[in-house]
Amino acid sequence: MAKSKIEIQDLGHPIFETHCHLDYLKRYPLEELLEKCQQSNVKKIMTIGVSPEHQDEIIKLAEKIPNVYCSQGIHPHEADNFSSEVEQKLKANISHPKVLALGEIGLDYHYDYASHDTQIKVFETQLQIAIQTKKPVIVHTREADDDTLAILKNYEQDLSNLVLHSYTSKTQLAEYAIEQGYYIGFNGIITFKNAQNVRDILNIVPIENLVIETDSPFLAPTPHRGVENGPQLITFVAQVVAKEKNIDIEKLLKQLWKNSHNLFNLPICS
Repeated sequence: MAKSKIEIQDLGHPIFETHCHLDYLKRYPLEELLEKCQQSNVKKIMTIGVSPEHQDEIIKLAEKIPNVYCSQGIHPHEADNFSSEVEQKLKANISHPKVLALGEIGLDYHYDYASHDTQIKVFETQLQIAIQTKKPVIVHTREADDDTLAILKNYEQDLSNLVLHSYTSKTQLAEYAIEQGYYIGFNGIITFKNAQNVRDILNIVPIENLVIETDSPFLAPTPHRGVENGPQLITFVAQVVAKEKNIDIEKLLKQLWKNSHNLFNLPICS
């Protein structure tokens, strides 16, 4: 990727990066990346589990860094690699004090790396682990609104909390999430010129149901398309959210800070 200069911003209030993949970031050494996060006032970071071979790695990352937390989960792209051994690893790791959630899990019918039946089975198995352990859930859904909605409705009475991350789905799923008191995560996609449909959804989501993320190293926001994304660029997401919602940035960031802590069952602190 291009090595263009990355602008560092501090918007004046701490930010919680609710979804990134530190284990996949390559642009900067970890220490340098964390320094850039500090300069952007990104004070807490969730690094997310996606593949069987990375579950232990991200726990080790979180153990090293006080303000980094993690999740455990198998992404729908990896559903064919789910096994009883992987299931047991998730159950064993989920009790670690740095593991705050089960995810990212869900359905992805855009690429179909695994069959729909396999994805559904793996999704439901992991939802059951989240319910058994009372952990919030990080859901990935792409072009699978109907099945995602049906599955979540089946489990809604037992789920403790949930976020639909990197939201690109239609209105019905967003309205359901809002009704349930779940959270909806937005990232650099909302800065893309051709993503008006995502900004339209953003505008119907109350700020009490919002969290922001980067999903880095993917989806670098405008004006940094084409570079490896990182948590330090979440400020560009925050500014577009504030503009679209017509809300003062300080007020927005205070609410997002509160929402992020509530989502992951952390005590709210400055």
